Amino acid sequence: MMKNKNLKSVLLISLLLIVINLAGNFYFLRFDLTADHRYTLSPTTLKIIKEVKEPLIIDVFLKGEFPGEMKKLQTETQQILEEFKAYNSNIMFQFVNPLEEEDKRDETIQSFVERGLTPINLTLNDKGKQTQEVVFPWAITTYHEQSISVPLLKNIMGASTAEKVVSSVQHLEYAFTNAINTVTKKEHKKVIIIKGNDELDDQYIFNFIKSVKENYLIAKFPLDSININPTAGLQFLKKYDLAIIAKPKKPFSDEQKQVLDQFIINGGKAIWLVDPVHMEMDSLNNETGTNLAFPIDLNLNDLFFKYGIRIHPALIKDLQASPIVLETGEPGTGTQKIKLPWYYSPMVYPSQNTKHPISSNLDAIKFQFASPIETLKNDINKTILLQSSQYSKLVGTPTEVSLRMVSEELTPKDFYGYGNYPVAVLLEGKFHSVYENRILPFKDATYKNIGKNSKMIVISDGDVIKNELDKKGNDVELGLDQRTGFFYGNKEFLMNCVNYLLDDNGLINIRSKVVNLPILDKEKVYDNYTIAQIISVGLPLIILGIFGLLFTFLRKRKYSK
Repeated sequence: MMKNKNLKSVLLISLLLIVINLAGNFYFLRFDLTADHRYTLSPTTLKIIKEVKEPLIIDVFLKGEFPGEMKKLQTETQQILEEFKAYNSNIMFQFVNPLEEEDKRDETIQSFVERGLTPINLTLNDKGKQTQEVVFPWAITTYHEQSISVPLLKNIMGASTAEKVVSSVQHLEYAFTNAINTVTKKEHKKVIIIKGNDELDDQYIFNFIKSVKENYLIAKFPLDSININPTAGLQFLKKYDLAIIAKPKKPFSDEQKQVLDQFIINGGKAIWLVDPVHMEMDSLNNETGTNLAFPIDLNLNDLFFKYGIRIHPALIKDLQASPIVLETGEPGTGTQKIKLPWYYSPMVYPSQNTKHPISSNLDAIKFQFASPIETLKNDINKTILLQSSQYSKLVGTPTEVSLRMVSEELTPKDFYGYGNYPVAVLLEGKFHSVYENRILPFKDATYKNIGKNSKMIVISDGDVIKNELDKKGNDVELGLDQRTGFFYGNKEFLMNCVNYLLDDNGLINIRSKVVNLPILDKEKVYDNYTIAQIISVGLPLIILGIFGLLFTFLRKRKYSK
C-alpha cells in the first residue's frame, strides 16, 4: 500500500514537471525580484532587441579579477546582457581580457587608445597596500560589418570609483540599447551644421561631430548661400532633421532667418548655442589681464521672442564656478600654477527638481561667459534643462572683465535674492512663424504661419560645444579641461539633446531609470575586519559544528535503544 502511494506521488510530480516544461515552450516569463527592478527591461528596449533578426555580437572587455567596485560593474553588465539574450537568442556576448597576452600589452593598449577606447588606471587599496591596475571599461557591439563602442564606466568629476559604478549601472540599459539601435537601423536621421555667420571653426566642434557621426548622418550648410538663392537653400535644408547653430558672431539676415524659421515650422529641430555678449578667455592673455565684454546683436531677438524666450545681454557671475589655472610669483623666481575659481564660468549641475531624460544622471556642465534666458508666456511648452546655482547674479554689459576677479572673496550672502538663471531651455509645440502678419524677406510659395509639432533647445553659451586642442592641434575629448584635468559632462549633455530631439521611439527615456546599488563601505570593513571574518567565516562553521554534534547525539540516542 505504501509503495503504491509513493509510486503515485512520483508519477504525479513527474507529470507536473512535464506539464510545466511544455508550458515553458509556449509562454515566456521572467521574474525580477530586485527592489528597484533593475533587470526589468523597458518596452522600448524590448521592441529594439526583438527586431534583431541576425547574430549581433557584444564583446565586453571586463574579463578578469577586479576589486569590489569594478566586480560589481562586471556582474551588472553580465546580468543586463543575459536579459537581452533571454529575449532574443540572436544577441550574443562574451567577456574578453584584452591584456591577457603580457608580451603584447603595450601594443594592445596603444591600439585601443587609437580607437578611442581609453583605459583607466585603478588604484586598489587592500588594507593599506596599493596596487595599480589597467582596465578597459568598454564594450564593442557588432552587427554585420558595422561596429560601435559602448562606454561602461562614466567619468564623473570628483567621484569615487564606487560612485562612478553606481551611476554607470543606471546607464547600462540605455548604453547597450542605443548601440543596438544604432547598428541595426537601416535609415539614419540627418544633422546639418549651420555655417556662414562666423560660427565656431570645425576643429573646435570636431569631437562633437565625431560622436554625432556614430548615430546620424551629418553635413554642413553654408547659410550665407541663402543670399544668392534663398528658395533653393530652404528646400535643401528641409531634407535634414536637425540643425545645429554653434556660436555665431555675425548678425543673421532676414532671408537667413526666414529659412531657419520655415525649417522649424515644417518640423525641423534645432539646437541654438548663442552668445549675446562678446567675450573670450583668450582675450585676457595680455599684459593687463583685462578686456571689455560688450553686447552683440545677432538679429535673432524677434525670432526667439516669437518662440517664447528672451536672452539678455548680461553675464552670469556664479559662486559655484569652474576653476582656471594661473601662474603666481615673480618672473625668474620660480612661478607656481594654482587653481582659482573663475566666477564667469558657472559649473552647472542638473537640477534635482527637473526629472527630464536630457539632464538626468549627468555630471557638472562647464559654461563660459553664459547669459540668462527668460521664458515668455505663449502656447509653447518650455522646460528649463539647466540653470545657474542659487549663489549667482547678473553683471550688465558692457563691462570690464579682469583676471583680478579671482582674488575676490565672495560668500553666499553676496548673492542673496538672486540666482537660478536658466541657461538651457527646451521648447516644444507648434511654433508660430516670426514673419506671421509681416512682409516676407523673399517670396516662398510653401510658406506657413503655423506648422507641425517641433522642438528646439536654446543654450545661452556657445562654448558649451567647444572642445580644446592638444599641442599638436588635434581635438581632445569634449568636456576635458586640459589645464585643470577636470572632466565635465558637456559632451553627454549635448548628445542627450541630439538624441532627444531626433528620438522617435522614446529611447532617451531609458536614461531616467534609477538603480539603487548597494556598495560596501571599505573604511567600515577595514575597521571591523576581524569581526567581519568571524561573522562571515567563523560563525557558519560554528553553527555547522553545533548542528553536526546535535545530529550525532540524537542519532546515537535513537538507535542505542
